[in-house]
Amino acid sequence: MQPFRISDIDDTQAPLLDHLIELRTRLVRAFLAFGLAFGVCFYFSEDIFSFLVRPLTAAFPPGQGTLIYTKLYEAFFVNVKIALFAAFFVSFPVIANQLWLFVAPGLYAKEKKAFLPFLVATPVLFTMGAALAYYVVMPTAFHFFLSFEGTTGGLKLEALPGTGDYLALVMQFILAFGISFLLPVLLMLLNRAGIVTRAQCVAARRYAIVGVFIVAAVATPPDVVSQLLLAIPLLLLFEGTLVVMWFTERRDARERAAEDQAAEEQAIAENAEAAGRAVAE
Repeated sequence: MQPFRISDIDDTQAPLLDHLIELRTRLVRAFLAFGLAFGVCFYFSEDIFSFLVRPLTAAFPPGQGTLIYTKLYEAFFVNVKIALFAAFFVSFPVIANQLWLFVAPGLYAKEKKAFLPFLVATPVLFTMGAALAYYVVMPTAFHFFLSFEGTTGGLKLEALPGTGDYLALVMQFILAFGISFLLPVLLMLLNRAGIVTRAQCVAARRYAIVGVFIVAAVATPPDVVSQLLLAIPLLLLFEGTLVVMWFTERRDARERAAEDQAAEEQAIAENAEAAGRAVAE
């Protein structure tokens, strides 16, 4: 048994310190990118908010509609929230790249090849969900909400949305649809990790349908239109993911069969070579 040496502790600490220094470097770069994006987005926060207000403007009759704020500081903090919200999306490629550069050295080449498509698909699917929310769901929902304007009991019933409330509603729509559209990424990751198979997903389809409608009810405002506009695309994405799983599982089965056949042929060749040497001796 070899004696314990103090130097062994230093040898084990060195890799950990290197990883911590690398992590600190990546985090600093990510925060710098986010801070720079926040400064730029705060400068253009009014323009960004004008873009986010367009669905509401289109829902009102031409020349009508008002956004109000009831607290003196509310408009300022709305601009701050807009800048934070937009800065995350602008700086996400840099943040994701820094995380990838930190994780990638610890992965095998095959693992990198398998993981990279998910890294690319995540922002694409999120953007698709956010675009659906902005261009389809929000105008439809706002027209529905404003249809209740009129008179009731002899009094005028008018919508006067606040800036803070409107921004919170827009963020809820965009985040709900963007995050929900990452369902295929989650299912495919679980499938590639061997945790979930296509057969299990097919068997649990009825539960998945119920779960989708529950998510749609929780993630969207309490109106049937918004819930259906989220639930239907999610069901289509779920079915599409099952199709992709079918192709990937068939491809993996062919690759495993080819590897087994190659290993068997190599074993036969090695046995024949060993037999030949034995005869020659």
